[in-house]
Amino acid sequence: MGRGEAYSFLVGKPEGKRSLGRPRCRWEDNIKTDLQKVECRVIDWIKLTQDSDRWRALVNAVTNLRTP
Repeated sequence: MGRGEAYSFLVGKPEGKRSLGRPRCRWEDNIKTDLQKVECRVIDWIKLTQDSDRWRALVNAVTNLRTP
């Protein structure tokens, strides 16, 4: 990529259109809402996933909330 190409890449406008409606929900967004529903005050949930026993207990608690 030459210097002119890099500049046009940075200041250029993307082609195409955005999809209509609300932005799609990401996997991380789902986890954060589930943690709020269980009232888990974990700040770093990614570190929580490293402890498999605690993570499994949390997943089971959220799963029990979702089943009628």
